[in-house]
Amino acid sequence: MFTPPLQALDNFLLQYNLGQLLVFVFAIAFLVGLTQRSGKLLAIQTVTFGLLFALVPSIDGPGYFLYIGLGLLVVAPVMFALAKR
Repeated sequence: MFTPPLQALDNFLLQYNLGQLLVFVFAIAFLVGLTQRSGKLLAIQTVTFGLLFALVPSIDGPGYFLYIGLGLLVVAPVMFALAKR
């Protein structure tokens, strides 16, 4: 029987957790931010995703996503301070 597209998408996404999705979206956002050639934009994106990783510790995956968030929160202010544009 033909399954509706949303059910097929749901079955595909059930294989991944929220942390893996955030890592993927962060990578895509970082690559898009590189095209703007703005260090401050990259730093703001990094701080945003760092907060997401740190504030959502209930991500149904391993606990290392919290450490990724804390690392991003440490790196982002340095990026912002060193950015010229």
